[in-house]
Amino acid sequence: MLSRRLVYAFLLVAYAPFALAAKKAPPVAAANTYPARETHEKEKVTVAAEPFETRTKGDFFRNDYAGHSILPIRLIIQNDSDAQLDLNQVRIQLIVEDGTKLPAATPEELNRRLFRFQDIKSRRIPGTPIPYRPTSVDKKILDDDKDFGFSQTLIPPHTSANGFLFYDIKDLDGPPLDGAELYVKMMHAKAGDKDTELFAFSVPFKAYFAANKALRDAQKASDAAKDDLKNNKP
Repeated sequence: MLSRRLVYAFLLVAYAPFALAAKKAPPVAAANTYPARETHEKEKVTVAAEPFETRTKGDFFRNDYAGHSILPIRLIIQNDSDAQLDLNQVRIQLIVEDGTKLPAATPEELNRRLFRFQDIKSRRIPGTPIPYRPTSVDKKILDDDKDFGFSQTLIPPHTSANGFLFYDIKDLDGPPLDGAELYVKMMHAKAGDKDTELFAFSVPFKAYFAANKALRDAQKASDAAKDDLKNNKP
């Protein structure tokens, strides 16, 4: 039987990518270069989305979101207009194939998903026998939200903003991104005294998966060509 020390060592190695996260997300590109995007030509605004649906892709986070049925999605908003974008009223939903609409999870909701309530040590209210359980949000969640979350509420002209939103997909049936889209509404453009609500943006993930498949197919073809060259070498 493994000793307790060996078990702890194994767990430390297994979860090291999340415990010792690099705390640096992959570089962000211009919104109009992402496969999953929508551009409103008249308003000169592009919204793009990139899911980080695997543990490997999201290994820079401090928490194992993918392993707990939480889907991080990087949102990129590119403002090529002469007006400022106001996001104070914006609503951003993940809409799955059956029409279910999911809002982004709050840090408190992420805390409940990542850390089971019964695992939190019970305490007692001072001077009473009444037990309670602390419900403060774990520091790693707060740090991830601070370092990676989408926090901008204003986007000046000719600039862009990006950050991650987290969606709880545990109760969904089937692959969550099949036929899904990111729906962004109630974004406002403000120029002087003029305040205009932009039409909603619908960003389907179909193009994202098509682009990934094309990359995989190209890599397979390249590997096959290298193998042929190696096997046919005199």
